[in-house]
Amino acid sequence: MHAIRKFLDFLYTVSGVAAALCLIAILTLIVVQMLARWTGEVFPGAPDYAGYAMAAASFLAFANALNKGAHIRVSIVLNAVGPGLRRLLNIWCFAIGTAVAWYFVYFGYRFVYFSWKFNDISQGQDKTALWIPQSVMLFGAIILAIALTDNLLSLIFKGDHRIEQGGLDEGHAG
Repeated sequence: MHAIRKFLDFLYTVSGVAAALCLIAILTLIVVQMLARWTGEVFPGAPDYAGYAMAAASFLAFANALNKGAHIRVSIVLNAVGPGLRRLLNIWCFAIGTAVAWYFVYFGYRFVYFSWKFNDISQGQDKTALWIPQSVMLFGAIILAIALTDNLLSLIFKGDHRIEQGGLDEGHAG
């Protein structure tokens, strides 16, 4: 179990680092496009590539943000109830979130598959095969679904989720 835990934590961290690299890529694309415009050159497809990088950054960051406590959780009800009911409500919330995430992964996979099968390309100047940026989005969604499943199982079997406390979750004065 220790090896699995280490792998999952490594996966979440690598996903967060990849999201940060995507943000750097967006910055680079914007700066290069500005420089090209100032020099009278054209950088075709830069806005499209920046959009792909933004989608990739968002989806790759989800799992890491979840485990770091950076997602917004409305915990007013959780803070008002006892520990037993709080645990049940947390299980219910994680179960719903996990089901939705895996549902998204299923249809995301179909989306990527059909884009690949029919050789769907972007409408912009870049003419990118859309299954490539969609695959990165799907990869991030899979990691989020794994993270939600990981937290749900931890909550069921150990009694607490693995989300770091002290982030945005603390909504009460104390």
